[in-house]
Amino acid sequence: MLTGCAAPPDSRSPSDNAASAPASPRPGITGDRAKALYERLKTLHGAWQSKSTKGWGGKIQYETIAGGSCVMETDAVAHPDAKMLSLYVLDIDRIVLTHYCAARNQPRLVATDISDDASRATFTFMDATNLPSRDVGHMDSMVIRFDGPDAFTSQWTWYGKGQESWMEEIQHRRITD
Repeated sequence: MLTGCAAPPDSRSPSDNAASAPASPRPGITGDRAKALYERLKTLHGAWQSKSTKGWGGKIQYETIAGGSCVMETDAVAHPDAKMLSLYVLDIDRIVLTHYCAARNQPRLVATDISDDASRATFTFMDATNLPSRDVGHMDSMVIRFDGPDAFTSQWTWYGKGQESWMEEIQHRRITD
């Protein structure tokens, strides 16, 4: 769970902190494939026409922000009464996706599978904020497939009560003016 932006001050020296801190596993694909996927995600910058297998469609916007350190997806069409936001960041050497959902929770997914050419990736649940239990409904995984510079597909999985309950596929086409 995320608990804040900064660690509390510590009187020990940085080397003491490093030596005494337990090693924590960092799930996800790291290295060149993660960096290549992040570069590909940055190419999404702009407007996209999206159509879902759930019947909704409309314009979704992608923007590279914070000095290139974050790709932001703004979706006001899937749930017109509740705009959603997804943020993709290169977290040192892996890609983390945080989805600010209409379900009022914020699952964090990590890229756990990336094709050699970064044309396909799977993001899986890592943790979440505002989610009291894993069994509370939330977006749990996402597969993205790049079909060229002006088309991609995303497939989202909903999880709740111990099981996957539905999946949605969204076709995206770049809007050119």
